[in-house]
Amino acid sequence: MSAQIHLHSHRHDAREYLAAVERACRERGLRLTESRREILELLAAQGRPAKAYDLLESLRQRHATAAPPTVYRALEFLLAHGFIHRLDSINAFVTCHHPEQAHQVPFLICDQCNQAEELCDDGRMAALIAREAQRRGFAPRAQTLEVHGLCTHCRAREGDVVLAQMRSGRTRK
Repeated sequence: MSAQIHLHSHRHDAREYLAAVERACRERGLRLTESRREILELLAAQGRPAKAYDLLESLRQRHATAAPPTVYRALEFLLAHGFIHRLDSINAFVTCHHPEQAHQVPFLICDQCNQAEELCDDGRMAALIAREAQRRGFAPRAQTLEVHGLCTHCRAREGDVVLAQMRSGRTRK
């Protein structure tokens, strides 16, 4: 019996996403301040992983005096409440497709274009990790699973380059 796994790219409607986060904040009694909302809006507009300083640069286009602590405090809040995910291996953040529920998800990350695909399972992967950690007496505090490789688009593009090189008599080693 295999686990049900669903892929989600982080290309979703930014307005719907922001509305879902606002709803989740109201339901949980959380305060989504204007600066937190702006950072979330900037990240959602990216549609792909973004680094904190890229978000700061975008924020400075709106507020010239914006400082790093503003961005980092907002990201810390958004992470703590599961509205975004941190991709440690590329030091970037992405929006979460399920902001209404707390969950840990693995990601497929393209090493060429940095696109991130969120893998959502039916709970079996999380159960396996929890069971194996418990069996070993291990108390997990956080989970990050990032699988690196090339996405379909970049693989196809790489194939086009190899094909062009072969046609011109040059091969890549």
